[in-house]
Amino acid sequence: MRIQPVTAVELDTPYGPMHTHLFRPDRPGKFPGVMLFAEIYQMTGPIARTAAMIAGHGFLVAVPDVYHEFTKPGEAFAYDKEGTDRGNDLKTKKELASYDADARAVIDFFGNDQGCTGRIGSVGICLGGHLAFRAAMNPEVATGVCFYATDIHKGSLGLGMADDTLARVPEIGGEMMMIWGRQDPHIPGEGRRLIYDTMTAAETRFTWHEFNGEHAFMRDEGHRYDPALAQLLNSMACQQFTSCLK
Repeated sequence: MRIQPVTAVELDTPYGPMHTHLFRPDRPGKFPGVMLFAEIYQMTGPIARTAAMIAGHGFLVAVPDVYHEFTKPGEAFAYDKEGTDRGNDLKTKKELASYDADARAVIDFFGNDQGCTGRIGSVGICLGGHLAFRAAMNPEVATGVCFYATDIHKGSLGLGMADDTLARVPEIGGEMMMIWGRQDPHIPGEGRRLIYDTMTAAETRFTWHEFNGEHAFMRDEGHRYDPALAQLLNSMACQQFTSCLK
């Protein structure tokens, strides 16, 4: 379905206002909410196109600025060395509690939005995959889709680089879809195995998908993009949201 022009809201968090981009279907009615967490570059063109694609399948999509404490509203970083260095630097300057507060703010927004059914899912890419995973620890989140979620196996998210994500896996109540690239140097085989075993031990409901792809194979800018694989996985993600949220 068609979507409305993109709008934005400023959501209150304990760490300051959070600029959040909204993608809505262009038809009457209420729709499930999906929070989309971006890469370290914030909402770039590829992330916006992903959000629009999901919204077009009948979802209200919210894309918060990941680093709102440190950046101008709506600011995105370039896919170059300077942008990469800045994104990676802020990743470990932001407090872990702030990442979690961001997810809470979006969940509360969905709960009060008259265009939302109250059914909520999360999705994220790279850093955002980790954030979508943590967002699923909130009881309102019925499903999460995580594309090559970084740092879960290392426990290195946030200020101090000592997150508790693996320890909190039992708090995930919804059904998860975990997607990985086998040639991704950021999440090696032993790291993927640790996450798989932890989720299995916690009796998490999840599906696990590994493909021959490098890091960022979903991003439609850059030489690592795999269009055929991205089309398949976008379809799988939307089917996951449809099955769990509608």
